Amino acid sequence: MPKRILYWFRNDLRLHDNEGFAQAVATADEVLPVFVFEPRWFDELPELGFRKTGTFRTTFLLEAVADLRKSLQARGADLIIRVGHSAKILAQLAEDSEADAIYASKEVTEDETDTESDLSKRLKPLNIDLDLFWVSTLYHVRDLPFWVSRLPNSFTKFRHEVETYTNVRQLIPTPQTVQPVHSVDAGELPTLAELGFSDEEITQSKQSASSTAIRFTGGETAGLERLQRYIWENELIKTYKETRNGLLGEDYSSKFSAWLALGCLSPRFIYHEISRFEVERVKNDSTYWLIFELMWRDFFRFVGLRYGTRLFKPSGIQQNLAKTWVRDPALFRRWAEGKTGIPFIDANMRELNTTGFMSNRGRQNVASFLAHDLGILWTWGAAYFESLLIDYDPCSNWGNWNYVAGVGNDPRPDRWFNVYSQAKRYDEQGEFVKHWLPELATVPSANVHAVYNLSPSEQAQYGVILGETYPLPVISPDKWITEEKNR
Repeated sequence: MPKRILYWFRNDLRLHDNEGFAQAVATADEVLPVFVFEPRWFDELPELGFRKTGTFRTTFLLEAVADLRKSLQARGADLIIRVGHSAKILAQLAEDSEADAIYASKEVTEDETDTESDLSKRLKPLNIDLDLFWVSTLYHVRDLPFWVSRLPNSFTKFRHEVETYTNVRQLIPTPQTVQPVHSVDAGELPTLAELGFSDEEITQSKQSASSTAIRFTGGETAGLERLQRYIWENELIKTYKETRNGLLGEDYSSKFSAWLALGCLSPRFIYHEISRFEVERVKNDSTYWLIFELMWRDFFRFVGLRYGTRLFKPSGIQQNLAKTWVRDPALFRRWAEGKTGIPFIDANMRELNTTGFMSNRGRQNVASFLAHDLGILWTWGAAYFESLLIDYDPCSNWGNWNYVAGVGNDPRPDRWFNVYSQAKRYDEQGEFVKHWLPELATVPSANVHAVYNLSPSEQAQYGVILGETYPLPVISPDKWITEEKNR
């Protein structure tokens, strides 16, 4: 009887540089590729009133899975799609198809590792192996110059050590043909409605899709095309370090994060393409800085591996029980809806709500504002990002929130952002704020970031009525202005 391996695709929705899938194809006579949609991914969070995974992320995931299916079909196989409890479905499929083993990528956070454990227990009495492969980071976990339990507490030390002692592995070749297991029903790709989304949610998602500067189409094909355009065709990587803090437009940053999050792009592939660009075109601070950002992503993945569930608790990886947080749903909703009366915060939140994307600069500011200026429980903000961000990655998202909230890997005791100063620096002319807050479009650039200080006559002149057409600020912004003047 031929050797059969079931390959369970998870957050590695690609065929290039995918060690687990390549090993399955090389080892087995027949391979059964599978993806399972878990209904619990789309559940509503009862305390907060929004879904764990919203329409933006779900649409991107559906597109990525559809693209993976096409790629497998072009190689002679198909993707088996199911909806339900992953461990139960995979164990049953493996038993029914008489598979010798299940191969999959290794994950590090609680929900995913719990599923791995559940699956392993179900496979043991069936005498079916479960082999997990590390495919998610730039640097392989086995190549680190330290045990994960001794992971440096600061990113700077981590970076210095891996750059000094560790090499990025070579790429895994992409399988060109895949011998499938026959007589297994492939199943249909579910729709948003079948995953539990309402007609209203679906309509809003479609209307929002036209508002974003870049159309994030899920899948390996779109990810590789974006990389080709950004690095090779337009050579935008040459100025990445100078433009990466931009706020408006498609090309101020690479936007690779969405495809990295679902594994549609391999971080090693990006690294090797940049290295080739440095040899064939130019090597400068900008080309290095994109690799630098990939190392940040690695760092948070290893933080998740080391600290486990602490990443998701209010006390953070520091287990800081001294910090207290406010649970104020009404104030949280003001922040989430972009109605705080602080233009730079509101503009960023409205971009997120409309497109499923927010710049890195924006994320740091709105997170700092929620955690430090409002004192709201930071895990609520992290969960809101998880629901909406197309590029949501559990380790990067929750690791960054730990960082900004002051309970994570940060040598500074209190990382607080002066929102007014940040707005003036990164949106000097107010273009970003006016784009997302059209009610402030006629306010002069010199006043738009401090619109709450407009006199009644100025409000009448610019067509703004504070408290009516634009909210009054939820906190006094005087401390930002004072700090700015004292510089």
